[in-house]
Amino acid sequence: MMKGCNFNILKGTHVSIALLTLGFVTVMLWAWEKNPFLATLLLAQQNFRLPSSEFLVDSPINSSVSMSPKGHREEVNESMLTKETKRVGERNASPTTSITTFTSEVKDSDGEELSTSKNTDCNYAKGRWVADSRRPFYSGFGCKQWLSGMWACRLTQRTDFSFEGYRWQPKYCKMPEFERFSFLRRMQDKTIAFIGDSLGRQQFQSMMCMASGGEESPEVEDVAREYGLVKPRGAKRPDGWVYRFPNTNTTILYYWSASLSDLVPINGTDRASDVAMHLDRPPAFLRRFLHRFDVLVLNTGHHWNRGKLTANRWVMHVNGKPNDNKELEDVRNAKNFTVHNVVRWLDSQLPSHPRLKTFFRTISPRHFHDGDWNTGGTCNNTVPLTGGSEVLQDESIDRVVESAVRGTKVKILDITAISQLRDEAHMSGYSIRPTQGINDCLHWCLPGVPDTWNELLIAQI
Repeated sequence: MMKGCNFNILKGTHVSIALLTLGFVTVMLWAWEKNPFLATLLLAQQNFRLPSSEFLVDSPINSSVSMSPKGHREEVNESMLTKETKRVGERNASPTTSITTFTSEVKDSDGEELSTSKNTDCNYAKGRWVADSRRPFYSGFGCKQWLSGMWACRLTQRTDFSFEGYRWQPKYCKMPEFERFSFLRRMQDKTIAFIGDSLGRQQFQSMMCMASGGEESPEVEDVAREYGLVKPRGAKRPDGWVYRFPNTNTTILYYWSASLSDLVPINGTDRASDVAMHLDRPPAFLRRFLHRFDVLVLNTGHHWNRGKLTANRWVMHVNGKPNDNKELEDVRNAKNFTVHNVVRWLDSQLPSHPRLKTFFRTISPRHFHDGDWNTGGTCNNTVPLTGGSEVLQDESIDRVVESAVRGTKVKILDITAISQLRDEAHMSGYSIRPTQGINDCLHWCLPGVPDTWNELLIAQI
């Protein structure tokens, strides 16, 4: 009897424990379903790993021109950098490196929420320059396969290169760290085209150096002939360059079109002939090859002056004949007219090219002081961010491009204000063969500011 009683008691105890356990699990499942915060928290812990490194950045201080001067130094925990963040010497990792996808929001050191998912509401031109020991992406002593010696400041007499050690941080979102193998995989079977002036050529060379890591890459193919870009007899250089990375079939292209208008010699048999500058017609190269592009970046600006037009023998034409519109005789109006026309034309073509992503880059600023390039103008400052580190304004300084793309599917690549803060990063008076009294305060040292233009481009592709 006692044994049977003990057995029944023990059996009843097991049943009670089982019922209690079942009840507890049911309550927990109900609570989990009602409060998904726990799941989100666990997922976030899996997706983010905090790096141990911290570095100094400039604190924001308002200024009268919506840019903040340098202030005290503060530490920022860069918790949103991707797993692919590496120092320059470690960038030759295996092409199988994984891509980190951001899915959450965090706050930066100022307590601002940083969107890292879609970046659809991010104004990339609003933010600040911060010091970053991981820059530059490639060596200024290397990349000789792509980088013109006239822009390689490491090969000149310059001794201060602090300008290389900064990155741009948009105010309300983080950009994934650039990693060249991931970039090339993203751009597999795609063509990136830069069409514009010499600043566009700098952006193209920057992209080639970034994509190759600045290393000699004999496997990269020169495919310029596919686009008819061969150096004409007697010319110093071809009208453009085209290279293809065979492992991912990624093509990167540059075509010189300083005005983004169609240039046609008035007398094709006379090399000294004037050139019809059709303000209302995009370049023939753009019209011919648009269907082959997946990403297109346009720019123009610094050739729109009477001196350049006269030197190049460009004669304005509209509607197929010499311009007789008095308003367009003002070069500024002619530029505005051309920019709006090429954007409207491009926007009209996009429905027929649904995969094409188009950008119009804003003008790159000049920093000549006490004169111009040929009248003793200089830009001798070598200290970064003496005029401020932050851009606070929402609108672009380049109102022509901003107004042209408004209401279209052509996106603005706004680099003007952020570049305005970097007067120390120009070629200045340094060159392999310096010319007395000539300073280049228009073009940039590479590596340098144009690398940031490409980071902003890649973040928006």
